[in-house]
This record gives sequence, structure tokens and C-alpha cells, in this order.
Amino acid sequence: PVLLVPGWGNSGPDHWQTLWQANEPDWLRVQQRDWERPGAVAWLAAIDELVSGLAARPVLVGHSLGAIAIVKWAAIRKGKAAGAFLVAPVDVEALNCPSELRPFAPIPRRAIPFPVHVVASHNDPYVSLARAAAFAASWGAAFTDAGDAGHLNGDSGHGPWPEGRALLEEFL
Repeated sequence: PVLLVPGWGNSGPDHWQTLWQANEPDWLRVQQRDWERPGAVAWLAAIDELVSGLAARPVLVGHSLGAIAIVKWAAIRKGKAAGAFLVAPVDVEALNCPSELRPFAPIPRRAIPFPVHVVASHNDPYVSLARAAAFAASWGAAFTDAGDAGHLNGDSGHGPWPEGRALLEEFL
């Protein structure tokens, strides 16, 4: 199974996660109690609850804060997933990080015990390319440089994001 893990604010109607799920009705989506005031404990519990209810280990597809939540969850629940596809992982340790996201710091810096692929861009306002690449290296992840692609969301022009879907299909 594929499990979508949106970031802060959820993924709106023009976000690639929402558009991909519309074409894949069997894909699941983590639901959070509060998308605007994220709490690390609650967010990780929501991932764990959904994963624990599955018969097979899922591939987790996270964007932004969702990607960081997956990494934190993986540090606790070693081996409970088949893989993780992490897009634009927000740097919750950066000085300019919104205060609502700081409860997710620190970011784990150890190998994740299942295959991981990270996608990041040169001009993402929430993570530098160098930091995203360093995160990927510490997690033992494959890394894709998406060029000047902003935060890889609907606001940066990545609605259906076919290039990302092709990367995910290759990863799967």
C-alpha cells in the first residue's frame, strides 16, 4: 500500500499528493487532528496508527513537514515500512523555520532501515539544497535534485507533477 503523509496545513486540492490520490483510490492518507498547529507526538501517533492497521508494510510518501514526520517516526518504528519517498523535507532546525514547526526538531541523522528517496529543489524557502542533500546522506537515501522547483507544491506550479510521479513509480 501507498500512504500519503501531507505537511503543515494538509495538501490542498491543487497539490500533487491530492491529485495523485484522486487517480489512485486505494492509496491511503494520514489524517491529523490539527493541520495548522502540528504536534510531533500527535502527528507521529497518527502515522503509527494507520501503519499498524495495515496487513502489509506501506510505502510512505511525505511532503514538507510530512517528510520530517516520517523520518522521526522511522527512528522509533524501525522496519515498519517498505520505503519512504520524501519530497521537500522542511528544515525544522533552521532559524527562519516557522515556530509552529519547531516541535519536530531535532531531525534524526541516522540511517533509515528501509529504502528512502529524497527530492529537493535549489530554491525551496523551507530547506536549502545542501541541507536536504545532507539529510538524505545521513538517512542513507537516494537523492534527486529537482532544480529550481520551489517547495514542490501547488504554489510552485507542481500540481500533478508528472516528473515526481515518474520518480515515485521508479522507486516503487
